[in-house]
Amino acid sequence: MGLLSRVMLIGALAIGSMNGQPARADATVPTKDITGARDNLVLKRYEGSFIVSYQRSAFNDFKIPLSKLELVPDKRDVMNNRLFAPKEQKELEGPLTRLAYVMPADRSPLEVLRNYQDEITNAGGSVLYSCKTEECGGDAKRSSYGGGSDSSLMMYFFHDSELKDPAFSNGACALTSSISDQRFFAGKMPGPDGDIYVTVQTYLINNDMYCKAISGRTAALVHILEPRAREKKMTTVSAAEMAKSIGATGRVALYDIFFDTAKADLKPQSEPALKEIASLLQGDQKLAVLIVGHTDNQGGFDYNVDLSRKRADAVVKALSATYKIDAKRLRAAGAGMIAPAASNDDETGRAKNRRVEVVKLN
Repeated sequence: MGLLSRVMLIGALAIGSMNGQPARADATVPTKDITGARDNLVLKRYEGSFIVSYQRSAFNDFKIPLSKLELVPDKRDVMNNRLFAPKEQKELEGPLTRLAYVMPADRSPLEVLRNYQDEITNAGGSVLYSCKTEECGGDAKRSSYGGGSDSSLMMYFFHDSELKDPAFSNGACALTSSISDQRFFAGKMPGPDGDIYVTVQTYLINNDMYCKAISGRTAALVHILEPRAREKKMTTVSAAEMAKSIGATGRVALYDIFFDTAKADLKPQSEPALKEIASLLQGDQKLAVLIVGHTDNQGGFDYNVDLSRKRADAVVKALSATYKIDAKRLRAAGAGMIAPAASNDDETGRAKNRRVEVVKLN
């Protein structure tokens, strides 16, 4: 047994115990889908395969790599891996489905991938990017598990800490074991409400311990992002409400200042909130404020601090340039992930942590 397998075993045992799962629940050859899982109707499964991991989000952000993952100098991911990321990617939002399938015996990753590509092209879609093994970038032997090395293609989408599958279950084995013969493509196909985006990663599962029942089988990790506008339920906090909150607590948290994922450019939808901040400052000429950016815990610590500061800078510049607020009354700061407003364990909590706060300085 190799060192990596031993480390994975210890880690999985610890994760299983912490989640209240049995310390040992060997993988088995799947004969049916896991409870509650179902195919996304826009894309068929490979014949004879079974769903071993399933997650569905009514609305989420999703990034698709359109080029090889390359080392990002001096950047680490949340598991302290050297960060590899594509120079080209497409950022999307909408209903997101993640499915992991285990294939019948003797099916190769390439054969399975080609079948998925056929489904996309037969539906009038196209392949946007494809790669194989080391050509994809990052560590081609790793799935979603582990830290302190190079990040992998699967880690571009998620890490093992985000999985809900019990330790040593088929889902955990399929998504946390060592892998080989990795294949990948990203594509899109037309849907009734707009383009549907799909990524498919196929590979051989390599784990001859408690996952040995499916070791050597091909797995397919499928992401499907469907088009749908986000439900706009947040109301803009008025200048009067901001003043009341600042008077009571010294700060106000705002969730209607918008940025694209991993970027610091203000989106046009932020204008109503910026107008209200300007109105607050115009109504009290003695008030000076600190604009503080906050992020969730996705990404490295230093990266998030830097990103949150750049976002705060963007707000300060807009207030000064567009709304003519004296720059001496404004100061930007980035808190990154150090002051969460909620748990980062799910998207609902992470959304509450992605915010801009206006803090009274004097």
